[in-house]
Amino acid sequence: MASVACIGECMVELRQAQGGHSSGQSAGQGGGLYSRGFGGDTLNTAVYLARLEVKVDYLTALGDDALSDEMITAWSAESVGTRRVVRLPGKLPGLYMIQTDAKGERQFFHWRDSAAARQLMSLPETDELLNSLMSYDIVYLSAITLSIYDQAGRDRLFAAIQRARLLGTRFVFDTNFRARGWPDRDVAREVFAGAFAAADIVLTSTEDLLALWPGESHEQLMARIPTPELVFRLAEPVSLLRFPGGTHEVRAEPMTKPVVDTTAAGDSFAAAYIAARLAGAEPVEAAQAGHRLASLVICYPGAIIPGYAMPPKKRHRPAASRQATK
Repeated sequence: MASVACIGECMVELRQAQGGHSSGQSAGQGGGLYSRGFGGDTLNTAVYLARLEVKVDYLTALGDDALSDEMITAWSAESVGTRRVVRLPGKLPGLYMIQTDAKGERQFFHWRDSAAARQLMSLPETDELLNSLMSYDIVYLSAITLSIYDQAGRDRLFAAIQRARLLGTRFVFDTNFRARGWPDRDVAREVFAGAFAAADIVLTSTEDLLALWPGESHEQLMARIPTPELVFRLAEPVSLLRFPGGTHEVRAEPMTKPVVDTTAAGDSFAAAYIAARLAGAEPVEAAQAGHRLASLVICYPGAIIPGYAMPPKKRHRPAASRQATK
C-alpha cells in the first residue's frame, strides 16, 4: 500500500464562533466566544489523505501535556499514523487563532516561538526520523514546515529527502507561504529555490508566489520552478498544470453553496491531488479531484469538515507499490 510522510506542525486552534459573544462582554468591547480545536497545514493534509484511504504518518514533535495527548488521540481517530511523533518533556504545542470576515476570508494570529515542533530537526531522535523517510512513497511538506526550522535544520531535512529520492521516494512541496514565519523575503526566496530544485511535484499558487515575486506573470512564475510536475493554482478556481507530455488548464466546477471559510482549501486540494496520483490518476484527473474536495471544504467552518461531508470515493487504477506510481 502506498504511503505518505507529512512533516510539519500542528497547533491548538482557537476559532471565532459565528455571532457569539462571551458573558459580560458586548460586541463593541471586542470580546467573543471561540471554539478550540487543532490544526496546521500539513496536519490538515494528512487527515484528508487518511480519509481518502491513503496510509499516512505525521512527523512532528509535541509536548508531554494534556493538549498534546488530545492531539495524538484525535489523529489516531482519523487513522493518521503517530509512530513518528516525538514527545518532548516540558514542552507545549503552538497556538493560533482564526478570525474570518463576511466573505469567509481568514486572518491568523500565532503564538508558536517556543513550540515543540520547532526542535524536530535538532533532537537525539532526528537521525532515526529522517532515515525513515526512505520507507515512504511520498514525503510531503510545506513552506510553513520549512519556516519553523533554522537553516541547519532545513539543510539536514533536504539532505535526508535527497537520500530517500535515490531509493524512489518522491518529494512533494507545497508553497504555502506565510510572511510572518520568515525573517525576510530574501531568505524565503532562497529556501523556495532549494525546495523547487529538489521536488518531484510542486503545488503552488499565485497568492504564494506573487508575495515573493510581485508583478511577475504566470509564465514568469512558473518558469522559476524546474520540477517536472507543477500545479499552479490561480486566484480564480483554475489550475495550470505542467507535466511531462504537456500542459493543461483545469477549472473547478461552479460553486453551488456559499463559501463559509477558506481555511484548508489548499491543504485539502493537496491531499486529493496526492491521493489520486498515488492511485494511478493522471495529473489532470488528480487536479480535478483536488478542486472537488477544496470546493466542499470551503463550505464548512474550520480546517477539517465533518466526515459525512466527504465526497464519494472515486476509484482509479490501483498502485500497490512506488514503482507503479512513477
